[in-house]
Amino acid sequence: MASITLKNIPDPTYEILKQLASQNHRSINSEVIFLIEKATKSTKIDAKQHLVVARELREKTKDYVLDDTLLNQIRNEGRL
Repeated sequence: MASITLKNIPDPTYEILKQLASQNHRSINSEVIFLIEKATKSTKIDAKQHLVVARELREKTKDYVLDDTLLNQIRNEGRL
């Protein structure tokens, strides 16, 4: 099995990595391997199904207009 040495990891990134490892009951090394595997796995997308879902969503939201006025209102309410 191959090995990698990581250098100059920013402190905030390392702290997040430690937290993730702890939350997932893994060592930091195991967490890094998990994240690398997750990032490098490719999943095939069914293009036809993806288009069906996109068209359904477009149809459901066709009457909903999102403009600057609504965005400002949402922002002022603290929802954005």
